[in-house]
This record gives sequence, structure tokens and C-alpha cells, in this order.
Amino acid sequence: MNVLVLGNGGREHALALALSRDPSVVALYCAPGNPGTAAVATNHAVDATSGPAVVALARELGADLVVIGPEAPLVAGVADALRAAGIPAFGPSAEAAVIEGSKQFAKDVMAAAGVPTAASRYCTTLEEAAAALDEFGAIYVVKQDGLAAGKGVIVTDDRDAALAHAADALPVVIEEYLDGPEVSLFAITDGVTAVPLLPAQDFKRVGDGDTGPNTGGMGAYTPLPWAPEGLTEAIMTRVVEPTIAEMARRGTPFSGLLYAGLALTSRGLRVVEFNARFGDPETQAVLSLLESPLGEVLYAAATGTLDAIEPPRWREGSAVIVVLAADGYPGTPHTGGTIAGPLLDGADGPVHLTHAGTRLDGDTLVSSGGRVLGAVARGADLNEARAAAYAAIDDLDAPTLFHRTDIAARAAAGQIPTPSL
Repeated sequence: MNVLVLGNGGREHALALALSRDPSVVALYCAPGNPGTAAVATNHAVDATSGPAVVALARELGADLVVIGPEAPLVAGVADALRAAGIPAFGPSAEAAVIEGSKQFAKDVMAAAGVPTAASRYCTTLEEAAAALDEFGAIYVVKQDGLAAGKGVIVTDDRDAALAHAADALPVVIEEYLDGPEVSLFAITDGVTAVPLLPAQDFKRVGDGDTGPNTGGMGAYTPLPWAPEGLTEAIMTRVVEPTIAEMARRGTPFSGLLYAGLALTSRGLRVVEFNARFGDPETQAVLSLLESPLGEVLYAAATGTLDAIEPPRWREGSAVIVVLAADGYPGTPHTGGTIAGPLLDGADGPVHLTHAGTRLDGDTLVSSGGRVLGAVARGADLNEARAAAYAAIDDLDAPTLFHRTDIAARAAAGQIPTPSL
């Protein structure tokens, strides 16, 4: 296959690395890609949210499969444009991608499908938001209804801060707070059959100890040593499969990657959110443990033949990613800072760096976004993987970047009790 990966972040770099290990992928392209993807793919400039532009590039490259990484092209209908042109696309239609594009739509789908989730109120005015905050009480959870790159959520015990966020983000969904550890599960689906990947846990807050504002994600690890037995199966039967069935019943079948973000609460499993694409940074950790060919399973999902594919095979051990972000993130990041050191060539390995917000200034690598790099490491267990990831960071000369120091620390120390399903 000739495969084109759409996007330019750390998730797309991880997808390109995994696809490069698939012997059936004979040519690999990224658009627009980044300095890291250039190590394993050929980068091409494109407006990733323009269906006609992506179709034209896919035709020029003879792409047999287009893998859409970010959410914005999905909501813009790029997958629809590719399918209309007869080009297999991994990613849901614009209608199906609304499950990420609108929090309220996702709530409606879950209610119809009987999927457990937090009680919520949809608020279009500040008065409605104030009433909902008072109804649920602290801790307050306010979510922007539309796409917000993972940063449209505030979780706080400060009512004034919650109301201010609602005022800036209307319409919003205000929810009851869910206790317990969070889990991310990715399911690859062709709209009928669904195949789970390894469950992961990510870290949304910018600071150690889960302090500070929400971000797009500061790190992740997989698998979960504290997970209750049967967790993946429970998520598939209670959440993923009913959701896929409900989307099909509505005439908007979901084909691609359904990301379920969940909380294992004292009252059982609850969905926090759905996304319509691979999550970032969990993808970097999960795909680093994948042994079976990624291109084969993505093509099967894109062509409706997922039931004919063997389940994914996984490496033994654990994987961790620690994100390096630019000073100022998740506010206005300091860009243009120089980055030097080993492992910056973008190549694969037990320890490697994924590029997310980098660019070349001549021969110098510099930061160009909020989340800049990801230090990804595999190990026999979480302690070994953590040590290797942080050692890779120590080897870098990147004075304008920062990172959390506690990614996967509690799990590695056995401090997360196994919740009940």
C-alpha cells in the first residue's frame, strides 16, 4: 500500500512510525507532517481541512489509504471527500465526527444507547449555566460544546471561575463531577465490527500532582497495572458497541477510531467524553507496543472488512510518553526556542522522540507550538519505561521547554487501588 497520513503533530508522527513497521506499506507520506515524520515518510504541504486539496494530493501520490489524524479535518468532511473520490479513508464522516464536535450530541447518543455517563445540562445562556452549577454543586465541570483541542474544559471548586469559563465558552455542557481514575480506550471500527487497543491513562493538567489548567495532554502510559480484570471487555460491551450500534441506527455509521474517555467511579464505569480520532499523547505510548501491522487493520476498517482481521498483537512490557511543552503553554507558548541533543532524528526505537510542535530554522530545530516533543520509552515495567523516558529528556538541550515529572509515577509505585467495575 501507499499510505498518506494527514496531520502534523505527535500523534501523526507515532502513526507514521507504526505504519513504517508494516511490511505491506511500501510508500509512506505525511501531509503536512513535521521534521520528525520526515525520517520515515515523505512530507507534503497541504491544507488538511480542505477536502479537494487532500483528494488532489492523494491522487497525485497514488494513495491506497489516507489516515486522518486530527479532529478538524474529520469535522470538515475530509473523509467524505476522499470516499466520494473512491479513496479509502480511515476516519469517520463529518456527520459521525459530530460525536466529538458536539458534547451535547454525544450525550444524546449515549442516552439513546444506554451508555453510562455523567448527568449533565446543556446551557446556552449564562443564567442556565449558573442554575446548572448550583444544581450539581462543587466540584464544577464545565465543557465547551464544540471542538477545543482538549482545552475547553474546566474542573474546579471555584464557582466564579466555572461561571467565567462558561461565559467565555457558551454553549456549554455542565456535568456532575466523576470521581475515580480515568481511562482512555481506543477502538478501531468499520461501523459494524470493533477492535480494542490497549487501555491507557493520560495526564491533562499542566502541572505535577494534576495542578493547573487543562491541556491537550502532558503524558500517558499503557497498559494499566491497576486495571480491574475484564476492563477492556466491559468498556467494549457497555460503551463502544452500543454507541456504534446507535450511530448506525441513526444512519450515520461511525467508521474509524472511536476514543472513549472514561472514569472508573465509585458507582461504576462512566463515559467522560468521546473523540473521533486517535488521542494525543496516548497514541504514542499505545502504538509503541503494537507488534501487528497497523496498515492492515486501518485499511480493513476503511474498507469494511475488519471482521476478517486477526486481533492486534502486543509487545510485552509497558510504555510511557512524557510531553515537553513550550514555556507559557497552555496559554500563549514561547516559540522559536532552540532544541538540540540525541534522538531528534525522528527514527523509531525502544526510546524515541516524537515531534509535535517543531520546525527547522535552517539547520536548527526550534519549537513552533505548545506541545513540542514527546519522550516515548518502552520497558519491562512502568518503572523501567519511566526511567528511560526521563533519561531521554535529560539528554536534551531545550531551555524553553518544560515537562511534568510525575507521569505514571503513582501507577508505577502501586498507589492506584484497583477500582470495581
